[in-house]
Amino acid sequence: MNDYPPAKPPNIRGRGTSQSPPNRFKPIGVIPEEDTLAPGPSPETQFFTDTSKTILAENDSPDIGFNFSLNPYRGCEHGCIYCYARPTHEYFELSAGLDFETKILVKENAAKLLEQKLSSRRWRPQVIVLSGVTDPYQPGEKALEITRRCLEVLLKFRNPVAIITKNNLVTRDIDLLGELARFQCAAVYLSITTLDNSLSRFMEPRASLPAKRLEAVRKLNKAKVPVGVMAAPVIPALTDHELPSILSKAAEHGARFAGFTVVRLPYGVKDLFAEWLETHYPNKKKKVLNRIRAVRGGKLNDPKFSSRMKGEGVFAEQIASLFSVARRKAGIPQQSPNLSTDHFTNWTDKQLPLFKK
Repeated sequence: MNDYPPAKPPNIRGRGTSQSPPNRFKPIGVIPEEDTLAPGPSPETQFFTDTSKTILAENDSPDIGFNFSLNPYRGCEHGCIYCYARPTHEYFELSAGLDFETKILVKENAAKLLEQKLSSRRWRPQVIVLSGVTDPYQPGEKALEITRRCLEVLLKFRNPVAIITKNNLVTRDIDLLGELARFQCAAVYLSITTLDNSLSRFMEPRASLPAKRLEAVRKLNKAKVPVGVMAAPVIPALTDHELPSILSKAAEHGARFAGFTVVRLPYGVKDLFAEWLETHYPNKKKKVLNRIRAVRGGKLNDPKFSSRMKGEGVFAEQIASLFSVARRKAGIPQQSPNLSTDHFTNWTDKQLPLFKK
């Protein structure tokens, strides 16, 4: 296991950050008084209704292997300090810091909107990714069941879905995922950043611990649901050395495929991450940030399609090589899961003759 130095306790227990950095879209910011930054109890998570009129987000990014993603939630209670999605909260005049993990926007009508989309004759069956931005199985999903209702719709139409999550809660829906898998319409990636419980607790405070994610891999594999892992994000000089052990453990638990991405820190995330390192791992801060800059062209973020997922330069090449060797040694095939649209059923078309009589 990793030999990380003891970490300092978080300012707010169970949260990735206590900071609320200025919103880049707001000309006026509020600087909190010093005593409000002292350690204290975690603020309660608040849920707000998201009134979006559409549910599928379309992308044309050449470095992403899918066209449509479905995000039941905006914001994520997992509180992963490195999350590239944090700045999306700024579009709602909220903070990429504490607001992102405590003020969650819920798309209560997600399943209804999805059914409308799949019922359309314009819909061309293809893989939908859950969720691409924030985690579809974050803690609030246990009670809200927005993701589960979306899976019920996907099963009704037999439209293929790929899931990416850091939460063992995905095993709750094995019944639906197992049925989808019968039609070659389901694949699940468990995102595993580290196997070290201490690091995980501070870096991803409300995500499932690594052992619980591996247990999810085992359960899904046992249920014959195609399952793999994403070593994501790989953080140079902090977690990159764990790639062999992550892939080995994943293979032992039944992972059939694997992938990785390298950390990127857009907008306010770079400052939050730097502050997090200073709080928890000050002795590693300089090395980690310099190594990230080395794979990001001298910056902490690189938005270019050609390099944003894997980085560039000698250290990025070393990470890619280490992943490739570790994957082969673990016995995990190189290919991605093979999903099919052959069984897609448009229930609207089947019902139309009833109304023409």
